[in-house]
Amino acid sequence: MSPERSDFLRDEFGRYQRDYDLRSVSTAAEAEELAQHLVEDGRQVSLFVTESRLADAPLLVALHRWRVVVPTARRLVAAHWEVFLEDAEALRPGLVTGKYDAFQLMPRGLRDEEFHTAVCELLSDWGSTVAAPEVTTAEVVAEPGDPLAVGIREFFARMGMPSATVSPDSPAGVAVTQSWRSTHGTEPSYPLVSHIRGGVIAPRTVRDVAALIYGRPDSIDPEGATTIVDLCIVGAGPAGLAAAVYGASEGLSTVAVEAEAIGGQAGTSSMIRNYLGFPRGVSGMRLAQRARSQALRFGTRFFTGWEVAGLTPGVDGAPHVLHTDGGDLHARAVVLATGVTYRKLGVEALEALVGLGVHYGSAMSVAREMENVDVVVVGGGNSAGQAALHLARFARSVTIVVRRDGLEATMSSYLIKEISYHHRITVRPFTEVVDGGGGGRLEWLTLRDGRDGSEDTVPAGGLFLLLGAEPHSDWLPVAVARDDRGYVLTGREVPAAAWHDGVPPPSLSTTVPGVFAVGDIRAGSMKRVAAASGEGSSVVPLVHAYLGGL
Repeated sequence: MSPERSDFLRDEFGRYQRDYDLRSVSTAAEAEELAQHLVEDGRQVSLFVTESRLADAPLLVALHRWRVVVPTARRLVAAHWEVFLEDAEALRPGLVTGKYDAFQLMPRGLRDEEFHTAVCELLSDWGSTVAAPEVTTAEVVAEPGDPLAVGIREFFARMGMPSATVSPDSPAGVAVTQSWRSTHGTEPSYPLVSHIRGGVIAPRTVRDVAALIYGRPDSIDPEGATTIVDLCIVGAGPAGLAAAVYGASEGLSTVAVEAEAIGGQAGTSSMIRNYLGFPRGVSGMRLAQRARSQALRFGTRFFTGWEVAGLTPGVDGAPHVLHTDGGDLHARAVVLATGVTYRKLGVEALEALVGLGVHYGSAMSVAREMENVDVVVVGGGNSAGQAALHLARFARSVTIVVRRDGLEATMSSYLIKEISYHHRITVRPFTEVVDGGGGGRLEWLTLRDGRDGSEDTVPAGGLFLLLGAEPHSDWLPVAVARDDRGYVLTGREVPAAAWHDGVPPPSLSTTVPGVFAVGDIRAGSMKRVAAASGEGSSVVPLVHAYLGGL
């Protein structure tokens, strides 16, 4: 870049001087050399900002070389007015294939907040997925590799609560342990969690942590009185969150109960790039937390960490009762939004290593630990593609394993393009994982070729399983009709015997009056985040109509 333009960019980034070390160079080669020196010195590079035209290299070539040196850094291209349209057209294919993260017009004044919004979004994404948190809301004290500690840390990450995991003999670990001893008078069992409410607990499950922080469902009833809410939503993925926002905003007293972290499976996605209104993409966690904040603003109450174990339908307009280990909830209408769960791999040796290198879902908080190791991702859907791209920022190599002949039938085109251009990712079709093991944690996997039955053993420090979906509906009563796979039937799909005067129930209504189903749990759903959000918002008028007829 020319010296005068380099100075202009540097001046525009003056506002970041307090929190970041800003370096300015004039050529692509100098940028690569500087980044290499910083990495060798143990420094982190968060963001490359470059003009759209470089003096010594084609831009896309330079961006690729920078990514090889610092895979975790974000990459922003800023074009000048006189070349913006021409370069945008030429460079757009590179944006589509993930060679850089954002294309912006060079700042047009002293306070070009649109430009700086893009910068801050990229830095925020980098900070939440790469850098260790500057401030933590919780500390987890555990021995390295403790599976429960890994699960707790992942829960905190998905809830947008920065946390740190420390060993018991570290200064922070010793302080938390001493706090436990002084309060309980006993020796602790690990992990210990020092939490936002100001105490220390020794949880036995992730849900112990969630329930402590977010309360019990029966806390909604003051002094033992039975409170009947208008709407109870079971599940807080995209469909449930949308129902919570629209239900509460339209005047319904609304409660949402989630067994795990807010966001469901979508909440584990490292980056969703095709969600409407987010041109630079948005992580599943951030999307879920924004929706939760929106629902809270309208009055929704969330109870996280409590699995709904049963539903007793109300008769003749009586409230429905939802049963949890933390008490019952009474609601005039219920929306089922429990989504689906990942199928188990079924390899006993690997099930024993869950949390020790083997993970169901993308496990975003674990990605940092995959640095310089070989990783295998099993699955051919969008979640698997997003996980592979995120893991490739850290891992030495990422192999996507699928039983089909490729990804085209199950994955979005934009992800396939990014994967095909990524130098660290390979795809193995017609393949399945049949064995694996290691000395206390995952070290190797056996892969079988489905065409000829041949097997080979490969090194692997991480296995991430995104194996399709099974509906979470076993807890429902028989009165709620389901298909032979367990998905809830709604509208015209319900058995004709449940129709009234030859008319099927409304589109999202189940066979139980006042009980609705939205999102992935519903038979015939689209299995897309946007579709689930649409169903969650669309169900609220049906709820209003039902309540109006009581």
